[in-house]
Amino acid sequence: MYYSYIAIEGNIGAGKTTLSTILSERLGAKLVLEEFAENPFLPKFYEEPDKYSFQLELSFLAERYQQILKELQNRNLFHQVVISDYIIHKSRIFAKTNLDRATYKLYNQLYQLIIKSMPKPELIIYLNNDTDKLLSNINKRGRTYEQNIKSDYLNKIHKNYMTFFKQQKNLKTLIVDANNLDFVSNNQDFEFILYQLNQVYPRGITNIKL
Repeated sequence: MYYSYIAIEGNIGAGKTTLSTILSERLGAKLVLEEFAENPFLPKFYEEPDKYSFQLELSFLAERYQQILKELQNRNLFHQVVISDYIIHKSRIFAKTNLDRATYKLYNQLYQLIIKSMPKPELIIYLNNDTDKLLSNINKRGRTYEQNIKSDYLNKIHKNYMTFFKQQKNLKTLIVDANNLDFVSNNQDFEFILYQLNQVYPRGITNIKL
């Protein structure tokens, strides 16, 4: 099978954007990166999560919906493969983490209407990292509003990702232990991921030399 839409997922600080960028370069694919930096509610959420969680999750859902439809509808012959550093489903995963039960129920009603029209990736690569490594990565990249993220919050996100994957029957997912991988400095680590892809889905990605 030939994959035309691959999504990289993981917790905060997992290395999603890094791997997506390197993989898109190797495959000559169109790269779609989440535009989180433009979201005005994100810094406010980390300061006052109870006050801004609903605004944040609703705005992210709208932004992801618009971006995915735009980018996948405008594919051309020179970029037949799309590599994204997120899946639209992360909207509900984070909403479940951040919203209270009543607000999440309201949010989920809207989410269910939107998700029906969304294209699904043929393959999801989930980068699994221990909490200590995530916190280290978050500290290294130096985004001010992320520096107070706690391990309990990251654990809740990871748990909700795992619950989501277990519930899916039509989404192919490869979970990669990324604790000892460095995609930037060590090319062998990147080649290791390609090897895993070809082992689990031997016809999934073409034109790759291992």
